[in-house]
Amino acid sequence: MTDAAGPPGPAPDAAPALARARELLVGAAATLRDGGARRETLAELAPARRVLGMPRPARMTPIGPVWRLGVLLLDESGRAYATGHVVRAERAARKSVTAEAVAQQRAWRAAAVKGGIPEGETVDFDAPAVDLDELGRLGASGPLVLLDDVVRVRWSPAQPDALTPLDAYLRDRVDLLVHPPEGT
Repeated sequence: MTDAAGPPGPAPDAAPALARARELLVGAAATLRDGGARRETLAELAPARRVLGMPRPARMTPIGPVWRLGVLLLDESGRAYATGHVVRAERAARKSVTAEAVAQQRAWRAAAVKGGIPEGETVDFDAPAVDLDELGRLGASGPLVLLDDVVRVRWSPAQPDALTPLDAYLRDRVDLLVHPPEGT
């Protein structure tokens, strides 16, 4: 029995569930690729710093394309990441801003362009990789949870019991990306 508030413990033999999760993630990536689903850019943020006394602005280094599936990002090889921050690349604009959060968003957008990401591109960053080996050992990694020998997705971090099986989650999210509703 597991505590609903904390992560569940490891399964006695998690290997079959983890193999199935890997298979589902690779299959989802193939379906998204074959279906021409819209991609975003996974990037790494290098914060502003000083180099030899000169200020160097923050910039993002592109890592590669990903598909955003709610709380998961998926790359072409089927590797999963927890969704971190998401911004649209935009040139810096001089605007009077009183809210710190708005100023931070603008700085991140400008950092994406400084890193060579085309304007208008959606950028995902601060997205930690989901470690399936850790999932097997600890029972959780990012938004994935191993419970009763089934890998599940915690689709709402604020609700510990907001879990759905990985196969159903991927089926729904992949279908939405491959066949987006009209007008989106």
